[in-house]
Amino acid sequence: ARLSSGSVSIKVPLNFWAGKRRASHEKCIKENVYEPATGKILCHLEPCDAVDVDQAVKAAKLAFGHWSKMSGMERARIMIKAAHIIESRREEIAQMEVIDNGKSITEARLDVDSARLCIEYYAGLANTLAGQHVQLPGGSFAYTRREPLGVCAGIGAWNYPFQIAAWKSAPALACGNSMVFKPSPLTPVTAVMLAEIYAEAGAPESLFSVVQGGQETGSLLCHHPDVAKVSFTGSVPTGRKIMEMASKGVKPVTLELGGKSPLLIFQDSDLENAVRGALMANFLSQGQVCSNGTRVFVHENILPQFLEEVVKRTQRIEIGDPLLDNTRMGALVSQPHLDKVLSFVDQAKKEGATVLCGGEPFVPTDPKLRGGYYMTPCVLGECKDEMTCVREEIFGPVMSVLSFETEEEVLQRANDTTMGLAAGVFTRDVKRAHRVVENLKAGSCFINNYNITPVEVPFGGFKMSGIGRENGQVTIEYYSQLKTVFVEMGDVDSLF
Repeated sequence: ARLSSGSVSIKVPLNFWAGKRRASHEKCIKENVYEPATGKILCHLEPCDAVDVDQAVKAAKLAFGHWSKMSGMERARIMIKAAHIIESRREEIAQMEVIDNGKSITEARLDVDSARLCIEYYAGLANTLAGQHVQLPGGSFAYTRREPLGVCAGIGAWNYPFQIAAWKSAPALACGNSMVFKPSPLTPVTAVMLAEIYAEAGAPESLFSVVQGGQETGSLLCHHPDVAKVSFTGSVPTGRKIMEMASKGVKPVTLELGGKSPLLIFQDSDLENAVRGALMANFLSQGQVCSNGTRVFVHENILPQFLEEVVKRTQRIEIGDPLLDNTRMGALVSQPHLDKVLSFVDQAKKEGATVLCGGEPFVPTDPKLRGGYYMTPCVLGECKDEMTCVREEIFGPVMSVLSFETEEEVLQRANDTTMGLAAGVFTRDVKRAHRVVENLKAGSCFINNYNITPVEVPFGGFKMSGIGRENGQVTIEYYSQLKTVFVEMGDVDSLF
């Protein structure tokens, strides 16, 4: 039977370690969790305190002892089984993600697929982890061992709750680590489903644990002496704090932070594909995507045609119940976040931008959805580089369109930001495409497409958009450490 918004009951408690769901040990103040589509209370969250976090980390440390001694093939077998379980429960997980987060069911299914593919990919890499043999003079030699770190802390964001939990846990587990994961308190429901799936697949008890809570719980994880590494997805200011906390224990961090990414559309672009790319760069997950290309630079000669087409398509986007297959834009994650995004649109108007469409609260016709957090997707014209809407990350369905004349000028403007997560270019000129991408200061660049994130390739930012990478082979280096072993085959040549 299909779920309908507002009619689902959530299994609680939402914390999970030592093989089962657990209530917080203290009678703490429970926090309301809201369903974005309806605005109704979905369930209650029990934040973990110091005792809970300590129990979860200690249990994860025990799991690490067992898991790290297993061969890559043995670890891979369990990870593949987890991926198969995710595949068999795809619809159930996707529906729960929609109820928890507000995005459309069509997108949620793709997120679940990405999570599964990520686990499959790293299962495939688990048995390839190997060191190097180096021959030295006199028959002596050295070799390197790639070893796990220990207990890793994962701190997730609310825009891709299930996918982020998989993107962080898969490489960590493949390398032989265990993980304690803290989801965003706004979207606490699906990470615990992943914990149960790993357990069902045969992972050692507490290999992947979930602790719920906000800043305080995150801080306890970062400071815990048995946590070896912290991987965080979220905002730049929080990322800075995480880095600062991790520095107290000289712990490595992976930070996947915000962006204000440029999308450059040249005069010779295939306009149809450029328009599609701009929509994909701005309106996935209600615009709540860190890599979004929210500064759309369009060559002045094609600006009128581009705006006409992009506005027409934006106005056609189906907004409403995210559990319906034909919905293309669901609800934003919370009322305060919706208010913040709408205030950015008001600010843009005051600063001289033109609202070409959208940017207003939206009330669906279905009475059950009247309290949901909806808005109409917005295109802003006549934007200037110094406007707030062009400088700051809005994290909502708001596209800022700017005009440019020359390649040199647009590159300078595109790079004029403290962030550098992603960037895109649309052109038919193959030389220009590669020349422009070479000069864009961003970690994930796209030529003639946007927001494509195959798990086989690394994803991450330059500048203040983060440190380290997720996905791809290179991520193994961020969840392991290298040990060098020197072997003397002769006598010690002593200076003393």
